[in-house]
Amino acid sequence: MNVELRHLRYFVTVAEELHFGRAAQRLFMAQPPLSQQIRQLEVMIGTPLLARTSRSVLLTEAGEAFLARARRILANVTDDMAEAGRIGRGEQGRFDVAFVSSAIELGVPEWIRRFRERHPAVHLRLHEGNTAQITGWLLKGEMDLGVVRDADPHPDLAATAFAREPFVAILPADHPHAGDGALDAVALSQDPFVFFPRPAGELAYQRNLRPCLDAGFTPRIVQEASTWTTVAHLVAAGLGVTIAPASVAAVAPRSVRVLPLTGTDATTEVQILRRKDDDRATTAGFGTLG
Repeated sequence: MNVELRHLRYFVTVAEELHFGRAAQRLFMAQPPLSQQIRQLEVMIGTPLLARTSRSVLLTEAGEAFLARARRILANVTDDMAEAGRIGRGEQGRFDVAFVSSAIELGVPEWIRRFRERHPAVHLRLHEGNTAQITGWLLKGEMDLGVVRDADPHPDLAATAFAREPFVAILPADHPHAGDGALDAVALSQDPFVFFPRPAGELAYQRNLRPCLDAGFTPRIVQEASTWTTVAHLVAAGLGVTIAPASVAAVAPRSVRVLPLTGTDATTEVQILRRKDDDRATTAGFGTLG
């Protein structure tokens, strides 16, 4: 026979009341089964824990020592169960968020700050990557949540849109159209382009091409870079022009010219991506922290 938590709970209650009748009432059980359980516990331990007389119940020396340990065990179990529940709900433990750098200017830092304020027991870890990488990490269970741009649909992932923005043209300062107030993409049809690589995300790549396709041409890409910040700096260095999400203007060097695009209604969408089987409130509410 093994000691079970009920034995400890019964013993602690009797030790606190020093009366089997009152202890049985607290435990919502009859007195005879309670007395039987205490005797079973004493047999398993191998020594009396209570000294019983017709008028009183007292703790033996072994009972005094065991009471402190029983209380500690019960408290630890309660704490461990509560901790497991918090971890399961995402309120404690580690939470890994991956993001595309181009989403930074759209409110992600503020969401991160609020998340940390609301979940101080959670160790939040941040990882930077492109949309295709982040999608792969989520599917492998290596991330809890992703902030991506124009993710390719996947049956195991749920995407929630939180920002949509138009595209802009980014030109070197000495470009012939740098002084224009706005620009139709057709004006760039003969220019070399700096672009992000296609494997970073097929849907994102196609959406970013659309202003050019709407203007009737496919851009001649002469240089690729893994982040929009790098793309903008390469434009500043004179390697070519680019068409980028409007928020890229915030991280572009001052030496480039950022112009609104006309002749297209193309937009790009930043999304929060999570696994469909992850129903934790922490995950579902990350992008809606108010």
